Amino acid sequence: MDVDNHAEELASALGVDKEEVKEDLENLLQYSVPIDEAKQSVRRKHGGGGGGDATPESLDLADLTTEHDNVTVTVRVLTKGTRSIRYQGEDITIREGEFADETGTVSYTAWQEFGFEPGDTVTVGNAGVREWEGHPELNLGDSTSVALESEELEVPNEIGGERELIELEPGDRGRTVEVSVVEVEERTIDGRDGETEILSGVIGDETGRLPFTDWDPHPEIETGESVRLEDVYVREYRGAPSVNVSAFSTVESLDEPVTVTDTAPSMSIGEAVTAGGLFDVELSGNVIEVRDGSGLIQRCPECNRAIQNGECRSHGDVEGVDDLRTKAILDDGTGTCTVILGRELTEGIYGGDLDDAREAAREAMDREVVAEEIAAALVGDAYSARGSLSVDEYGANLNADAFEPVDEDPETAARDLLAELGVGA
Repeated sequence: MDVDNHAEELASALGVDKEEVKEDLENLLQYSVPIDEAKQSVRRKHGGGGGGDATPESLDLADLTTEHDNVTVTVRVLTKGTRSIRYQGEDITIREGEFADETGTVSYTAWQEFGFEPGDTVTVGNAGVREWEGHPELNLGDSTSVALESEELEVPNEIGGERELIELEPGDRGRTVEVSVVEVEERTIDGRDGETEILSGVIGDETGRLPFTDWDPHPEIETGESVRLEDVYVREYRGAPSVNVSAFSTVESLDEPVTVTDTAPSMSIGEAVTAGGLFDVELSGNVIEVRDGSGLIQRCPECNRAIQNGECRSHGDVEGVDDLRTKAILDDGTGTCTVILGRELTEGIYGGDLDDAREAAREAMDREVVAEEIAAALVGDAYSARGSLSVDEYGANLNADAFEPVDEDPETAARDLLAELGVGA
């Protein structure tokens, strides 16, 4: 985005100093205000009214890029969600969702209510364009016009936000799901208005399970209850989709219970890592190494992070609390990931509890003997791990809820899976 060009055009039209206009624009842009809205704000500040400074260009969605400024599109409204954001100390209600035409789809944010609903065909005039998660997004503001069309635009897309959990992706807005509440807890967090009560936990359906947060606790959300959640949005949490329920969401109890799958999708490690993060997945492979930081470790009593030499990254010198953990590298021939096992699963592998591990370390005068015992039990054998997978620049990590030995050679299983997918091994 060339702020200089925008500032020069505005300054010329308004008859004011370019540097002052540029400073105003940059102040707004740093708060993620769309360029179109920022320009309108600067015009109003300098008494220039709300009119646009260029003739909008009519485009198909497939031709839309972030190089465009003001555009006009005729589209079908696929979804519409409502959310509150805070900008410069004020709460602002926005509408957001997805448009479609015959050539493609685009997300949108409307900074005021324009009255359209999913299924409507509308012509949106003088909309701004910004980049959102690497793609163009339409921004509908004060200078935007929306006209309802009488002729319905045919699009090859599903109208409305109803989805199954497996279909959700980070960035989705205005979605509706029918789920069972697998687990829920009430928490107090330090929110934007101070201490705030929220609900968090896990929801599920026949296709999978996902974490959720209810930012405006609804009494219908209780463990074991089946509910319909309308107008929720999806964020990324540890690399996986997370469902967010807001004050604008509708929560309705269901008479018929929603069945929750007992199994997790089984994938090759390479496929799972490429997906970028999964909340509930099963991976199999050979343990090729037990990493440093395994065995008898110590944790910070304040934040529960693992510490080294009595020092926590966040709290400095602390009196560490003993714990057991395993960090095993799993390899199936398509990729590797680090499987992290907590105390309970580690005790099962070690064959003793935390007191046994302390005693072994005292006798050997070396805490590393516990990790060595765990490595001797694991390395070279095949295991299946189920849990939540996160992927970042440091690699892939699976926080395991289950870890079991398997009889089938994982490399053979991986090759069979790749053959089913039509991918060369």
